[in-house]
Amino acid sequence: MAAKKRGHGEGSIFQRGNGRWTAAITVGTNADGKRIRKWVSGKTKKEVTDELTKLQGQKLNGTLVDSGRMTVGELIDKWLETSSRPNTEPNTHARYEGIARLHVKPAVGSIKLSKFNPMHVQTMLSTMEAANVGERTRGHVYAVLRRALNVGLRWGLVVRNVCDAVDPPKQKRAEIVTLLEDQVLSLISAAEGTRWHALFVVALATGLRQGELFALKWIDIDLENGVLSVRHSLEELKGKLRLKEPKSKSGRRQVTLPAGAIAALRSHKAIQAAEGLESSELVFCAAEGGFLRKSNFERRVWNKFRDKAKIPDTITFHDLRHTSATILLGAGVHPKIVQERLGHSSIQLTMDTYSHILPTMQQDAATKLDHIGRVNESPKP
Repeated sequence: MAAKKRGHGEGSIFQRGNGRWTAAITVGTNADGKRIRKWVSGKTKKEVTDELTKLQGQKLNGTLVDSGRMTVGELIDKWLETSSRPNTEPNTHARYEGIARLHVKPAVGSIKLSKFNPMHVQTMLSTMEAANVGERTRGHVYAVLRRALNVGLRWGLVVRNVCDAVDPPKQKRAEIVTLLEDQVLSLISAAEGTRWHALFVVALATGLRQGELFALKWIDIDLENGVLSVRHSLEELKGKLRLKEPKSKSGRRQVTLPAGAIAALRSHKAIQAAEGLESSELVFCAAEGGFLRKSNFERRVWNKFRDKAKIPDTITFHDLRHTSATILLGAGVHPKIVQERLGHSSIQLTMDTYSHILPTMQQDAATKLDHIGRVNESPKP
């Protein structure tokens, strides 16, 4: 390659040994900080100079990118490692990783970023739908790909996020399942006198998440004043357990306990002492005093008492949280109070989640206002 003299201000322009002129312009840096350069060539110096001027204009207005030979799959891998892993919760990152590995990369991972377009995304989603992949999974696939491409956009590897040109899969709102009043009583009765009785009572009385219940320590509970403080949640990832703090300010909260829950916790403390677990700092612990594991609990405890109480196997332990919220809303408790007890980030989330109870609340409100307009109404002759 024989370099020739460059014209003033023309940038990296030179003539190759075969007589063709070549120019290069730096369009950005990749995730490793290395320069990404775009090359053009032509028969004449003017031809290349004109093309270089055009590229410089595109660079100035932000429409010039060149991802080189990078594929969609390579971008996803780089996003997962350098952006997702350090900035998201371990369980969330693991979920992103699994979705990318099982769905996104097999479908579009080999396509070069420079060739990737909305039709590729639409075809992937349509193929998944034809294969009876659930809408929830398709929604996750779309969301993960969109997140990765947004990072690619910030890195200057793509000029737009092609997912924005594709309608996301429609998501049906998950149906909220709750226990009926007789089922609640049957469950509590089935666990009466056992080390699990208080857990079911507290779950129904507070609406705490399973991880929050499993992370509870006795120092978090003030039985004298009837207040429970949520400070941590127990998380299990790849067999390892860890305590984590709530993700939001609303998640770190205090919940007032009803008298029944206080009584159940006092009895529970006595049961723990009788089992030789008075030294355990955990309120709800395994037989040896350590943390409960969700998988073991579901199989060995929840399923057992659910069946004993003759509750359908479609009911999960998490549905106790929904039951607690529904009971409160149905009793006329203000949604703001319910939001605070559940640790929701906003009252809108609470209202959206439990919209099934709103018609009943509306009817109750109308009934309470029924006397308006009837005060001076006299009997008809």
